[in-house]
Amino acid sequence: MTVLVLGGAGYIGSHTVDQLVNGGYDVAVVDNLVTGHTEAVNPAARLYVGDVRDKEFMRTVFTKENVEGVVHFAAFSVVPESMQDPLKYFDNNTAGMIHLLEVMNEFGVKNIVFSSTAATYGEPKQIPIKETDPQIPTNPYGESKLAMEKIMHWSDLAYGIKFVALRYFNVAGAKPDGSIGEDHNPETHLIPIILQVAEGKRDKLQIFGDDYPTPDGTNVRDYVHVLDLADAHILALKYLAAGNESNAFNLGSATGFSNLQILDAARQATGKEIPAEMAPRRPGDPSTLIASSDKAREILGWKPNYDDVEKIIGTAWTWHETHPDGYSSK
Repeated sequence: MTVLVLGGAGYIGSHTVDQLVNGGYDVAVVDNLVTGHTEAVNPAARLYVGDVRDKEFMRTVFTKENVEGVVHFAAFSVVPESMQDPLKYFDNNTAGMIHLLEVMNEFGVKNIVFSSTAATYGEPKQIPIKETDPQIPTNPYGESKLAMEKIMHWSDLAYGIKFVALRYFNVAGAKPDGSIGEDHNPETHLIPIILQVAEGKRDKLQIFGDDYPTPDGTNVRDYVHVLDLADAHILALKYLAAGNESNAFNLGSATGFSNLQILDAARQATGKEIPAEMAPRRPGDPSTLIASSDKAREILGWKPNYDDVEKIIGTAWTWHETHPDGYSSK
């Protein structure tokens, strides 16, 4: 039996594929390579290049593979882009989920683990955020993912397709040996941007806002290592395989780090000066986002191995040092 990973050539997907293969799973990958990289896919997994919205292509994959469960990472995820082109996000993310579930139902595949997001909550009403908190997205990306969650809920009731939605926050780090890592173009995430400054690819880091109601005035965020996320997806597969009901879980460290703390940790991890300057706030940035992951720890048995942000950044730095130009590095 095979686990089918959609978006398995991307950042989180490739690390999950690697963990699945190392855990003895038979793995197939679907990726359209718009943002993914063939080099990121563990060679023991079979890669099918195509789009999840193409039902004929997906039927071909499901015909060739004896799929027992699906892990879904195939979505666009850049918030500012979603504000500029919301239809792109609803087409790829939300409509893609509809086509996928139709094919899963045709082939009798009843388990899916879904990469959701904390963006479904919008502006948090309390910290830490709990799974029962209101989901009121403030951007089309979060709205598209929330729609995907709702579509899975109704598909469960109608067709018996069980799902786990994993809502996570800031993902960071890389496989410690530096063989796979984070390679986006353009880069929009704080830690890789900081490391690009450390590499000399950027002159300085801009920190947007120092007047938030936080201990040092800068945004506070929750960071989780990508391998800990991969482990959670595998635990969710096991949870569904055991016959459990559909569910949703936050994945976070339950510890918040400010932008200035992340900068200091990066300076320690890299030994570089990393010039930085303050810049005005960006519209819509909440001051603090921290997840309560008690439910995932209790029900899934999730135990993150990386709780030191300097070590998390250190694994990302190993990737950057060994792949200064990303996957195009020779």
